[in-house]
Amino acid sequence: MTEVDVLRLRRDFAFTEQLQAGKPLAFLDSASTSQKPRQVVEAVNRYLEHYAANVHRGVYRIAEQATHELEAARDKVRALLNARSAREIIFTSGTTAAINLVAYAWGFKGTLRAGDEIVVTVMEHHSNLVPWFFLRDKLGVAIRFVELHPDGTLRMDQLDELLGPRTRMVAVAHCSNVLGTINPVNEVARKAHAVGALCLVDGAQSAPHMPVDVQALGCDFYALSGHKMLGPTGIGVLYGREDILEHMEPFLGGGEMIREVHQSGARWNDLPWKFEAGTPDVAGAIGLGAAVDYLRAVDLQAVRAHEIALTSYALERLSAVDNVTTYGPPAADARGGVVSFTLGRAHPHDIASILDEEGGVCVRAGHHCCQPLMDSLGIAATARASFHVYTLRDDIDRLVAGLHTVNRIFKP
Repeated sequence: MTEVDVLRLRRDFAFTEQLQAGKPLAFLDSASTSQKPRQVVEAVNRYLEHYAANVHRGVYRIAEQATHELEAARDKVRALLNARSAREIIFTSGTTAAINLVAYAWGFKGTLRAGDEIVVTVMEHHSNLVPWFFLRDKLGVAIRFVELHPDGTLRMDQLDELLGPRTRMVAVAHCSNVLGTINPVNEVARKAHAVGALCLVDGAQSAPHMPVDVQALGCDFYALSGHKMLGPTGIGVLYGREDILEHMEPFLGGGEMIREVHQSGARWNDLPWKFEAGTPDVAGAIGLGAAVDYLRAVDLQAVRAHEIALTSYALERLSAVDNVTTYGPPAADARGGVVSFTLGRAHPHDIASILDEEGGVCVRAGHHCCQPLMDSLGIAATARASFHVYTLRDDIDRLVAGLHTVNRIFKP
């Protein structure tokens, strides 16, 4: 494992040249979306400028080049996740679309019956809750929630209690976008399989920041978003075990997902194209492939080590700020590069606004699409700082300096 040379990498990101409040931008909202290196921007632009064409059916050269690059990107993601086959990698518009694909193509197509159960956790993003709520409302499926320990880790004892003969799916975040908690997915998957259930993992906050091996995790589905891992918006991936995908019906109908269509009906295409109706986001997929190349060149183990060090530093610095309450596991190596906090009576939106206006520091504020978690914590919202390969310790120092300013403004 090599160390992340942050100063060298930052030269690849144009945002580092921007000034806000007379200072370089301190971007601490990578959990929401990441910045894009020039290598990704250039890869997208090359497609748009030099070989923009539809894929899979054109026989002229630039169409064949576009098809080659799209499928090469698919194989890059396969390698990143250590999937067995590129047939298990389905391009979607993001994590949300990937989870909805499973909910509809697996859940609504005859798999589930009234009284069946889906187990989720209270820390889930709305994208890993609402699609299952659709199944509850339409099919009478029960949703069971695993609660948290006070330190923000999952109550695995309660998971054991909730799993049973009617459990059909366990859906869990690999890493919480609020608490940073890294869940023991391989153990969750093992427990799910022991009762005959499947396991879906929301990998939006893990795939960009740490090595992921879906075979070692033992999950049946894994969803991710390109824009959180240095890639473009509008592109994402669903990994699914091939034997499960083969028995699922398509989610959307149209071109590309069919083998043939006649007045009498239609036959579906092979995997993975059976689930990719219509013209895919070719530019997005190519950009995602370039982002995967970039992260693998940096080394995701090094990215993980860099973010552990940043998280440890942030927790230490924040602990010295009056009125700060942080949320999530106390140990930096038990969490991703995410630190959520409140500051006395200052509303998180005011915190974020002051940090931006006074010091060019970008943090997120709100419920982070995790209102059940906020209910569990007894709060309405937090401010959140989150990191990536381009984050400096100086960015955290500037965050802390800005919080001292917030304290002065909101002093009793």
